[in-house]
Amino acid sequence: MKAYCLNNISKVALATLKGADTTVEDINAADSILVRSAEMKDMDLNANILAVARAGAGVNNIPLEKYAKQGVVVFNTPGANANAVKELVLAALLLASRDLIGGNEWVKANAADENIAKSAEKAKKAYGGTEIIGKTLAVVGLGAIGILVANSAIALGMNVIGYDPYLSTANALKLNSNVKYTASLEDAVKNADFITIHVPAMDSTKGMINADLITKMKKNVAILNFSRDTLVDEVALGAALEAGNIRKYVTDFANPKSVTFKNTVVLPHLGASTEEAEDNCALMAVAELKDYIENGNIKNSVNYPAINAGVKNGAARICICHNNVPGVINNFTKVVVDANANINTLLSQSRGEFAYTILDTDKTVAADAFNGVEGVIRVRVI
Repeated sequence: MKAYCLNNISKVALATLKGADTTVEDINAADSILVRSAEMKDMDLNANILAVARAGAGVNNIPLEKYAKQGVVVFNTPGANANAVKELVLAALLLASRDLIGGNEWVKANAADENIAKSAEKAKKAYGGTEIIGKTLAVVGLGAIGILVANSAIALGMNVIGYDPYLSTANALKLNSNVKYTASLEDAVKNADFITIHVPAMDSTKGMINADLITKMKKNVAILNFSRDTLVDEVALGAALEAGNIRKYVTDFANPKSVTFKNTVVLPHLGASTEEAEDNCALMAVAELKDYIENGNIKNSVNYPAINAGVKNGAARICICHNNVPGVINNFTKVVVDANANINTLLSQSRGEFAYTILDTDKTVAADAFNGVEGVIRVRVI
């Protein structure tokens, strides 16, 4: 593996690259790219690039379909930064319940007061708050982060209601049994004192916290958004904050609207900004690239299906990125037969309009033997 880094990547992760696995200074000498936040939407890749790994969960900076059509597999690192985000959400719960920032600003503004200790006793009543124990938290989205938040809130003595219409069996098994699950978003938020959002930004989730849903919430609810700003209809949010129907909004996404709202704490996208999270994300990204380059296996791709054929079983492993069209597997096996080779392993998976097939053969079959086969996007022989 020869990776080109578009951003600074964790030295801990890069230190795992040994021998032929290394980073390169020239993208033309690379077979893969490691990226964090660098914008790639207008970036055309040379034919030598086989894969891109985003050291993080969000892939809004990467043109997924464009690269899929070129046979470039894009990876992300779900869950690697989950603990870092969880801890920040817990801090946000406290910021939403106690006016810690307001109190700190008062102290700074009165730093020259020689009697500040006495003055503080009079001033502190303006910065009082509530406790979170016994309060109800609605967790919208029970993925890697949402589950950690829900379980931690239970440990802190909160009542927790979880909502996720796509909750997987694996994630359900990780969820504390005291978390009450509902398949209705309205049911999840209607009695909540705090609402925290942990769903991906998609067309179906954009503006999911809207004016209508806000009317279903308790007055004085606090909303925490550490997922994406587009999940909230900020016009409706601003009006609710101004009217006092929402008492606090804590978000990790600064934009021209959010920074002007009253009763709002806006952080500069700190969710995954810990040394540990950066190391974990980069370590996972490097491991994903290595397995794909060396073995052709795909794990945590966002534009191609997951597939794991282990290590090569035969003289060669043929890895084919292709369109998901009928009869294409028969065409692949015919090419192998015509080359007088036997198939030891055949695995194929699809994801929407794209698919990926691994063939292990007892003889090497040249990649160009697949030229002209319908649906083929890219063929690589290991």
